Amino acid sequence: MTSPKATSPKPTTPVALTIAGSDSSGGAGIQADLKTFAALGVYGASALTALTAQNTSAVSGIHLVPPEFVTAQIDAVFSDLDVKAVKIGMVAQRATIEAIVDALKRWSPAHIVLDPVMVATSGDRLLAPDAIAALRAHLIPLASVLTPNLPEAAALLDEPVASSQAAIEGQGRRLLAVGCAAVLIKGGHGGGSDSVDYLVSHAGTLALSAPRSPTRNTHGTGCSLASAIAAGLARGEDLETAVRHAKAFVSEAIAAADRLSIGHGHGPIHHFHKHY
Repeated sequence: MTSPKATSPKPTTPVALTIAGSDSSGGAGIQADLKTFAALGVYGASALTALTAQNTSAVSGIHLVPPEFVTAQIDAVFSDLDVKAVKIGMVAQRATIEAIVDALKRWSPAHIVLDPVMVATSGDRLLAPDAIAALRAHLIPLASVLTPNLPEAAALLDEPVASSQAAIEGQGRRLLAVGCAAVLIKGGHGGGSDSVDYLVSHAGTLALSAPRSPTRNTHGTGCSLASAIAAGLARGEDLETAVRHAKAFVSEAIAAADRLSIGHGHGPIHHFHKHY
C-alpha cells in the first residue's frame, strides 16, 4: 500500500489593500492601484471612499461614500484577508479620514503608504480644504511613508512650492516632524531633463533620478507610484528597495504610455508595459 505523497504548503500570497476613490476612466485611483498590484504580483483588495465621474480631461462629479460604509469595507477586508500593506489615496473629506484612522488603529497594518491626493492631473480639487488639517493631524502620523508631489508637500506645510534640493529636503524634514516615518517628495512637477524624487527619513535623504519622458500621458502616476511602493512592502521588501523598484516601474510605465491611445486629455500610464 502506497502512502500519500506529502504536499508542500502553498506559498503565501502577498495582499495589499487600497483605500481610495474610483476613477471611471480607469487611469487613476482604485483602478490604477489594482492594476499596479496585479502587474507587480500582489493580490489587491479595495475600499472605496468616493466615486468620481472622470475621464482623461476632467472630473465632472464626485459622489462620496458614507464614512460608515468605508469602515465596513475596511473591516470586511481585514477580518478575512492577510493584508501586508495599505495604500491610501483620495480621502475626500474629514469624516472619511476619521473613519480610516479609527479602522487602521484597530487593525494595525505593518505598512501604510499615504498619497495625499488633493488635485487630479486635470487640475480638479479632490480634497475638501477643511480636511487638510485632519490629514495632517491624524492620518500622516500613521504613515510608514508619505508620498506628496511638490505642490502637495507645500500645501501640507502651508509654504511656497520648493524649487531647490535644499528646499525640498527642508520640507521633507518638516513633514517628518508631523509624525510619519518617511517622506518621498516626488519631482514630477519639477523641471530639467530628469525627474528626481527625494526619500527623506530620519536616516537621511536619498535622491532617486530617472529620465523625464516627453509624454502628456501621465494620468494616475502618483497613485501608481504609491501603490507600487505598497506592493513592494507587501512582498517583504524594505522601504528603500520598495521605493527604488516602484520608481523604476512607474518610469517604465510612463515611457511606454504613448503605446496606448486612450482619451483626449492626459492619458493613463501603461501599467502592463511588460506584457504588451
